[in-house]
Amino acid sequence: MSNKKQLGYDPPYFDEEEREIIEALKRGEYVSDPDLPARIKEFKQAAANTLKKKPITVRIQQQDIERIKVKAMEQGIPYQTLVSSILHRYAKGTLKEVV
Repeated sequence: MSNKKQLGYDPPYFDEEEREIIEALKRGEYVSDPDLPARIKEFKQAAANTLKKKPITVRIQQQDIERIKVKAMEQGIPYQTLVSSILHRYAKGTLKEVV
């Protein structure tokens, strides 16, 4: 069985940098970090500390909730995710108002 089959890729779909990395891997130029499990644990902890969510209660008019649910359905996401995204973008100052 060829390496192409084992790796599950088709080289024409990779850009030049990706091909160089694949070839370097084949030549054994990259080795796994011996401290990798500890680093993974560290990164997971950092992500958990950064991405904490806090539940809140907000009173919203029923018609607005229905409109939000429709928009979320159109985007294929849960409406709570859409509301969270809107609030996040507003808090960051990246939510654009359409006039």
